[in-house]
Amino acid sequence: MKILVCISHVPDTTSKINFTDGDTKFDTNGVQFVINPYDEFALTRAMWFKEKQGATVTVVNVGNSTTEPTLRKALAIGADDAIRVNAEATDGFFVAKQLAEVVKNGGYDLVLAGKESIDYNGGMVPAMLASILEFNFVNACVGLEIDGTTATISREIDGGKEILSANLPLVIGGQKGLVEEKDLRIPNMRGIMMARKKPLNVVEAIDFNVTTSSSSFEKPAPKGACKMVDADNIDELISLLHNEAKVI
Repeated sequence: MKILVCISHVPDTTSKINFTDGDTKFDTNGVQFVINPYDEFALTRAMWFKEKQGATVTVVNVGNSTTEPTLRKALAIGADDAIRVNAEATDGFFVAKQLAEVVKNGGYDLVLAGKESIDYNGGMVPAMLASILEFNFVNACVGLEIDGTTATISREIDGGKEILSANLPLVIGGQKGLVEEKDLRIPNMRGIMMARKKPLNVVEAIDFNVTTSSSSFEKPAPKGACKMVDADNIDELISLLHNEAKVI
């Protein structure tokens, strides 16, 4: 079984975010980048299939050379090889088109991706990718088993879980629960050294007319000062909630 894991290169949630050029571009200076957490769940599940069922695991990213350390980390975790599509990830449809070309050329049976990236939270790419490829697709996946060419998938729905069966080839949009957090892997020294020798192939993007662009970014309004109210002064608390917070 050939597995492709889609990896997004995203800012660490502890990083301070700023914008430049009149709030039209994201400022990467001083920002620490990591594997998108939802993608990390998918990668960890792919490693289980590699170790238990002999699958081969390739990781892929659409981005410029700055994303290569993130791909190297995925290789250190245990992926067999990596592909970087040499292009700026301008929007979800562009990324899906580039990934679809990689899937077609590689003949992958199973494509694992996070349900969304934590920077833009678009949640578009896995479904678009499946549609372009005409593959089966399951989103919000929290459980995945493969037996031959048949997959048994568990996904979250309102009020519970749904168990589905689908045939390969298949695209999965994974999330927390696909593996336990305790099973996520931190690269060890041996993995880091081996990752340096594993192939990281750079391919050029296919021509595609991008029709969307970001006009501006805006940070959330800063939180206001905290007002302390004496526990015995219920009237003042009610007045503040009604007149200032306007929640009652």
